[in-house]
Amino acid sequence: MFKGTLFICPTPIGNLEDITLRTLRVLEEVDLIAAEDTRRTIKLLNHYNIKKPLTSYHEHNSIKKGRVLLEKLKKGEDIALVSDAGMPGISDPGEDLIKESIEEDIEVVVLPGATASITALVISGLSTEKFAFEGFLPSDRKNRIKELERLKNEERTIILYESPYRLIDLLTDVKKVLGNRKISISRELTKVYEETFRGTVEDGIEEFKKQKKGEFVVIVEGGEKNEENPFEKISIKDHLKMYIEKGFSKKDAVKKVAKERGLPKNQVYKESINI
Repeated sequence: MFKGTLFICPTPIGNLEDITLRTLRVLEEVDLIAAEDTRRTIKLLNHYNIKKPLTSYHEHNSIKKGRVLLEKLKKGEDIALVSDAGMPGISDPGEDLIKESIEEDIEVVVLPGATASITALVISGLSTEKFAFEGFLPSDRKNRIKELERLKNEERTIILYESPYRLIDLLTDVKKVLGNRKISISRELTKVYEETFRGTVEDGIEEFKKQKKGEFVVIVEGGEKNEENPFEKISIKDHLKMYIEKGFSKKDAVKKVAKERGLPKNQVYKESINI
């Protein structure tokens, strides 16, 4: 018996026109559509007059419903997986179904489409050369701080998601741990009231003191590049010998090496005793 195919179908993050012709065709052809929120998906399907069976698949039923969907795929049914908005598998339980399908040797086809993170990154005005997607950080402050500490030396642009209820808490912690960096905050992307704020973290806290609706994508400037100390690749003793061979006195060599390596002079002096 031939197995079915799991199609990963990105849906609009706001504007219903932001869906590809290929995605519409697949939604019309599959046997079943698994949706994170059937109420939102039915509006999309009705808009394009697509009549297909719809079932819910979300974080609260993903284990039980995942087994049901896998059995259907094994029996040859084609299933389209859609999230609330954007690309399934990014910050939603679709990731689990994709992994399980691959493990069961079920074909998975990912269709291109709308993604809030990339849309917000491109419009941010910050570097898009290299970036790190972090999604939603922990809701409790202790673990959120811990995650931000991990990102302290991240040189790439950082992409975060946040709800309107925790935005100020997030920005406050970003300022405390990462400093007053440049940021971009986008909300209601592709919708009528779409807006993108650009400024510093402090500016963002002031701007969003009054709570606004919608999901937020926060783009944070990467940290400054840590230049590698070229002398770290050689020992302190060899470093000292290099200058002594150039004619420096041992005392002057110690001063120079201590300065270049950012070390206390007494630590470098101990290495010079047997030279």
